[in-house]
Parts: sequence; structure tokens; C-alpha cells
Amino acid sequence: MSEEHFSQEKRILMAMRKTLAKIVRDLTPSDSATRYPLSDETVTDVKMCFDLISARERELAQEAGLENRDRPRFTDEPRISKIVPIQGLKKKD
Repeated sequence: MSEEHFSQEKRILMAMRKTLAKIVRDLTPSDSATRYPLSDETVTDVKMCFDLISARERELAQEAGLENRDRPRFTDEPRISKIVPIQGLKKKD
């Protein structure tokens, strides 16, 4: 397959994932007492769609030789890197 096909497929997958996420976000009731409008079967199908999209995105990345190490990080998780503020640094002559 050509590089153009991969980039086109990647853009399609990204658009599908973003659109599906927006639909889920729009349908989610703001009040927790309100019943969710989708059936359990539909929720399961949406999750399967997200799984299929992410699996194909991983396949495309592997075929392109890219390795994705991005992982979600919790706010209370310690950082691996240390941030050094640059405001206190002075220019060396």
C-alpha cells in the first residue's frame, strides 16, 4: 500500500474516533440521576468501535515503523523527568 493510502486511512480513523467521542460526550447526561439514553448493547458496540479504530491505528503505526509510547498519566503519578526553570539561569559569557 502507498504512503498516500496510509495517511488517508489515518485521517479517516482520526475523524471517526473524534466524531464518535463527541457523540458520546453530547449524549452523556450532565446530571448523574438522569438515565443514559443509549442501550447497554449500543454502549458495547461503541466500545468495540473504539477498540477497532485504535487497533487499526496501531497497525498503521507499526507498518510505518513508528512506535507509540504515549500512555495516560495520572495527576498524582510521580514525574520521570525533572523540570528546571529557566528564569533563574544566567547567560554565561
